[in-house]
Amino acid sequence: MSFESLPHRPHPGQAPQQAGPAIAAQPVPACADEPRFDAVPPDRSKWRYRPRRDFWRSKAVRAGALITLLALCGLVILALVREQTGTEGFLVGLGLAVLPVPLLGAAFRWLDRVDPGPWRNLLFALAWGACAAALVAIIANSFATRWIATATADPSSADHLGASVIAPIVEESAKAAAVLLLFLFRRRDFKGIVDGVVFAGFTATGFAFTENILYLGNAFGEDQASHSGGSTTAATFFVRVVMSPFAHPLFTVLTGIGFGAAALAPPGKRLRRVVFPLGGLVCAMGMHALWNSSTLFGVYGFYIVYGAFMVPVFGLLTWLAIWSRQRELRTVAAELPAYAAAGWLGPAEPLALSSMRARAAARDFAHRTFGGKPAARAVAEYEAFATALAFLRHRAYRSAGAVGPGPDFAAREQELLHHLWERKPVAGPALLYAAGATGRIWLPPQPGPPHPYTQHAQYAPYVPYVPQVPYGRPGPAGGPGQYNPYLR
Repeated sequence: MSFESLPHRPHPGQAPQQAGPAIAAQPVPACADEPRFDAVPPDRSKWRYRPRRDFWRSKAVRAGALITLLALCGLVILALVREQTGTEGFLVGLGLAVLPVPLLGAAFRWLDRVDPGPWRNLLFALAWGACAAALVAIIANSFATRWIATATADPSSADHLGASVIAPIVEESAKAAAVLLLFLFRRRDFKGIVDGVVFAGFTATGFAFTENILYLGNAFGEDQASHSGGSTTAATFFVRVVMSPFAHPLFTVLTGIGFGAAALAPPGKRLRRVVFPLGGLVCAMGMHALWNSSTLFGVYGFYIVYGAFMVPVFGLLTWLAIWSRQRELRTVAAELPAYAAAGWLGPAEPLALSSMRARAAARDFAHRTFGGKPAARAVAEYEAFATALAFLRHRAYRSAGAVGPGPDFAAREQELLHHLWERKPVAGPALLYAAGATGRIWLPPQPGPPHPYTQHAQYAPYVPYVPQVPYGRPGPAGGPGQYNPYLR
């Protein structure tokens, strides 16, 4: 399906034009005119696009069932861990295991700053790893180890086999289930490799938290029984929390990368959506198995695997995640100029929105100039909506030649443009200032006194941008230009 054969989508309120071989287009009102929408409630500030769903597919029913399931899993895993460690061991393990969680969560959240997803997705991933995945792992690992010990009559070999083969398969599969659920049911929020890394990282952080409670609690119990003064607890804490807090996140991030690559695959390439996640899961299992088997390589096996394999892979994946985040910024810089040419954004806004430094400067400027936190929050929302618009357009462009942009593309696009328009009076001057302050653009000095927004004469006051040449096809009888959401 070529661009020329896409049907024309007229702007609401205008009479439809005859279909033809022209590029799919949608007229855009001049920047000084407020956008018009059909079937918009009177209070448009609360407008959201909500497609119809069956009762069993409603968000309330799904959320209630999911919260109930995770709560039950949490209660069961809490009882199992407390039974194995005792009350004192559980409390000590809980206090020590919680220390790396905020640091890992902040690191993954920082990675997701370009297009931050909803907190509910991250909380679900964290809760799934800490409750559901940990419960599946502790039950399945115990059952498999006991079965192997009974079948082979060799408990030591059963423990080694369980740690090096059974545990990696069970644990990585249980953690991957959270990433799969987000990939299937939160597809709008799963846009690429960065999202896969973040979801996988939060899931593995929750799993490692519960597992650390068990190991640290058991170590404390051994110290209490042998009166060794806490040496086992200190050694366990050093190995699991200080040296390798990233171990479980590192394994599961490979699965997340596979799902992220599947999210980037064109809609017509269905095989990639299966092969990439499975390949990432197999790699995660293999790395997990190597890590668990390091103690079998001799006295220094752990340090050899840690220094020669784990640290380099950690550095490589960190570089890949940061590169993917920069790729998202390049996507913003490539897609938003189309909306700037149509008059929805100022000419400097795509440059400012493609820089994390400029985004922060815009929020800080709005906070100092327009009235504190509400203004800064409005600019942050503007940045989030503009980024979502860039990714929406990017996905529509990639899928237009295969299955089309999707049935909800037009409604989602209008929703995002509507929210941008409402925040434009505050976000426009802030982003213009940020683009100049961070060197993204240079504006010549303006005559007259300094502008009150910038307090610097070299930054011109914000003026709504009206393009001289309409973007897309000329409108009928000298009307507004027609906007093509797919044309690059």
